[in-house]
Amino acid sequence: MTENKLLRMDNVGIVVESLDDAVSFFTEIGLKLEGRATIEGEWAGRVTGLGSQHVEVAMMVTPDGHSRLELSRFLTPPAISDHRTAPVNSLGYLRVMFTIKDIDELVSRLIKHGAQLVGEVVQYENSYRLCYIRAKDGLLIGLAEELGNK
Repeated sequence: MTENKLLRMDNVGIVVESLDDAVSFFTEIGLKLEGRATIEGEWAGRVTGLGSQHVEVAMMVTPDGHSRLELSRFLTPPAISDHRTAPVNSLGYLRVMFTIKDIDELVSRLIKHGAQLVGEVVQYENSYRLCYIRAKDGLLIGLAEELGNK
């Protein structure tokens, strides 16, 4: 029997309404823009099952270079559903969590950019301070500050 070994996770993808706004938001969190491109053509539609498509993408990378976030804005076909305001216990809901240095400072900065705190910042044992925020466009993002590692 041949063993199929996972090599790595390349990225998490999020469909966004405004690519520029999403890039600015994730840059504020600390990701860096690795590149932008337009994806179109018959081959792309065969991968996604959407047929003919025209998509703008931006690849964001974490400071350590190990994790990537692919932001996509579909021009054609247009987005057909919107899960951004669904509660976090919705099936299939997407949430991305980032470990950061100072949760209070970052939440304060993100609120100035239109984000809202969901619930409150809480402490889990002596390990983490955690919270969820919603970007001004509704994307749900988790933030975690490791305690004792400042």
